[in-house]
Order: sequence, then structure tokens, then C-alpha cells
Amino acid sequence: MKFDQKKISNLIFVIILLLFFIPNTRGMMQIFLTRIFSFSPSVVDTEERMSVANYDWKLHGVNTDAMNFATAEGKVVVLNYWATWCPPCIAEMPSLQDLYTDYKDKVVFVFLTEDDDPELHKFMSDKDYNFPIYRSLSPHPKPFVHKPIPGTYVIDKKGSIVIHKVGAANWNSDSVRATLDQLIAE
Repeated sequence: MKFDQKKISNLIFVIILLLFFIPNTRGMMQIFLTRIFSFSPSVVDTEERMSVANYDWKLHGVNTDAMNFATAEGKVVVLNYWATWCPPCIAEMPSLQDLYTDYKDKVVFVFLTEDDDPELHKFMSDKDYNFPIYRSLSPHPKPFVHKPIPGTYVIDKKGSIVIHKVGAANWNSDSVRATLDQLIAE
């Protein structure tokens, strides 16, 4: 039997499709495909930007000290809602870790989850991530929406939401880095 380009393409498609029906490979396939199709988030138009209504928000530190979000007022902030069981969250985490590694001294990073400690610690250890994880101890300030996840906000020093992205994205892109550099310089 001779294999031509079309038969090989069809065979690969069928194999990928079958992998979605095998429970042990479904999550890995979702993460893989999400990473492939994740693009850089876009900046919110200036006239459509919303502002943080209230910075008084108590956060429990899971792998870091507790904080009140008020300490982030007047600073550039990256706020990410995520979970260890969420394939789109897992897909974007390497790009967020890279961003955190390079900007942790210039930007306040807040990674919020509702997961339990054993799952969090195993996930962080297995993936070799070191970003700060928090749980909310008080109501989320407006306009933050914590579902669906992942949901990520980039907030400027004046409290305006410059980027709001629901779903996986490539956060380690040149455009996100340029946006952060610009916000830090302001």
C-alpha cells in the first residue's frame, strides 16, 4: 500500500482525534492544542478601559506572605485567576512563569486560585514554577470577575485595566512585554 501526502495527513488526523477519546491523553492533547493556538492578548482601547474600584482586598498567601491588594495600588499589576485542573490555565502557565521570572521585581504578580494546598504544591513542584499564589479572603473588587478561568488582567499604575483576557494566551510575547515596559516607564 502506497502512502501519499493526503493519506498520511488523514492518518495523523484520525490518531489525534482518537487521542481525545482516551481519558489519559485527553488533557494532554487539550493543553498541547491550546498552546499552539494561544496568541498574545490585545490591549483594551483607552475609552473602554475600566478601573479598579477598590484596592482593599485581603489575600492569603499559599506559597508567599499574605497581602492586602492595597499594597499594589500605584504599581503595575498582573492578576491571573487559574486552577491546577484547568487545561487552558495549564497551557498558559509556562508563558506566565517566563514573564514572572523577568518582571517580578518591576510588576506585582497575583496568581489567584481556589485549589487545595496538596494539589497546588504538587503542581508547582512538578512544573518547577515559583510565582506567588494567593486565595481571596474577602470579596473580589469590581470589576474583577473570577470565572471563567483562566482570566488575566494587566493593570496600570492609575488602576486602569489595560489588558483583560479570558482564556489561554501567550503572555510571554513581544507585545505584552512592550506593554509592560511602557506601563512601568509611565
